[in-house]
Amino acid sequence: MATPDQRTTKVFHDPVHGQIELPQLLVKIIDTPQFQRLRSIKQLGGASFVYPGGDHTRFEHSIGVAYLAGELAKALRSRHPKLIDDKDILCVQIAGLCHDLGHGPFSHLFDQMFIPRVLGRQNQWEHEKASQELFDHLVKEYKLEDEIIDEKIRLEKEDLTFIKEMINPTKVQDKWPFEGRGEEKSFLYEIVSNKLSGIDVDKFDYLERDCLHMGLKNTFDFRRFFLFARVCKVDGRNHICLRETEVGNLYDLFYSRYSLHRRVCQHRVTQNVNLMITDAFVKADPILNLSGAISIMEEYTNLTDEVFEKILHSTGPDLQEAREILRNIHKRKLYKFVGEAKRNNRSEHITEEEKTQLITDLKAAMEAVPGDVIPRDSIEVHRFVFDYGRGDEDPVRNVFFYRKDAPETGLRILRILRIRQDQRANLLPDRFCERIFRVYWKNTENDQTTQNRL
Repeated sequence: MATPDQRTTKVFHDPVHGQIELPQLLVKIIDTPQFQRLRSIKQLGGASFVYPGGDHTRFEHSIGVAYLAGELAKALRSRHPKLIDDKDILCVQIAGLCHDLGHGPFSHLFDQMFIPRVLGRQNQWEHEKASQELFDHLVKEYKLEDEIIDEKIRLEKEDLTFIKEMINPTKVQDKWPFEGRGEEKSFLYEIVSNKLSGIDVDKFDYLERDCLHMGLKNTFDFRRFFLFARVCKVDGRNHICLRETEVGNLYDLFYSRYSLHRRVCQHRVTQNVNLMITDAFVKADPILNLSGAISIMEEYTNLTDEVFEKILHSTGPDLQEAREILRNIHKRKLYKFVGEAKRNNRSEHITEEEKTQLITDLKAAMEAVPGDVIPRDSIEVHRFVFDYGRGDEDPVRNVFFYRKDAPETGLRILRILRIRQDQRANLLPDRFCERIFRVYWKNTENDQTTQNRL
């Protein structure tokens, strides 16, 4: 006869976190088509064409986030049992599990490169919005509101609202914007997707998981974060706060993120492949209606990385151009990387005039190469930002801390450390943001004439 724990939970073996245990309601969500599609969506987009180990998917990442969300919530409850109940923890776990439901083919390539190309930069669609819509879709289809957990927990309407709010929380202003939970539980909105500091379990998992698959070192230890995290009131609201001695560990977190983006996600060859996949999808869109699927959840459920293979193995003339681009990726006949220009100005934003001038100068340099004039529409100029997650701002300034001798009092970093410029750690960067413009020439020829032109 099964024990109560065996009836209500299931054990998974995760390559990052080892043996993890999830409630049966999460297992029921995992076993839906809306979640199973994540098996066919690569976590790092086109990076798998550059790094052989980069073929892990959103499926295992989402399970990892659900697990870490529950562990952090339980750690906080052990220190503040009156602030968190069992239903809160279940909702936090579900939000962690479903936070990436809405990713399209090749993850961020779809919502950050493809959708703006076909629907325009002014389009406000994001994968978080699709995650909320897919969650609504599976709740209705599989009647999750009727599920009773551990003979006492039933998800009410406000709980489902709470889950969706955690998937895509708005930035909290003076007036409390959420309906799922009251202001006294504001810290719960910082676990899965933290809009205030950027420190959340989503980041904890993808740093650990992506670095493992890429063969990189992640020096941030999220287990120490769990050990020292507490809930303290700061400026009238409850926030997750950390011991002031953990500042160095947090800088490791932000540096690991910067390093992963620089070496993998925004590596010049990774972005070259992403650009080619995007071009292929744009050419295939009138035939396959990839962009139209974002408004129809039944169709979006079937939209995954498999569209790449569908185009690649097509035979008709209508997909010939898109097919040739993808074949060139397999043949390693990539677009030509011309060069990049760094902008070292310390001001927070680049003006449109500066951007226009830089693009004009780069394109002019391309056309100055001996030989035929290169068509302007064959040149792509992309802007990349490498930072610690908060632009030019020191990311730790948005984190709240407490002292060992006053664990109930949350403080901002400046009030604790009183940092002057000459007292900061010597190894911290002077600037936390670097902006780069890269130029790609959409030419895949490999003859000597092409090489000489470059």
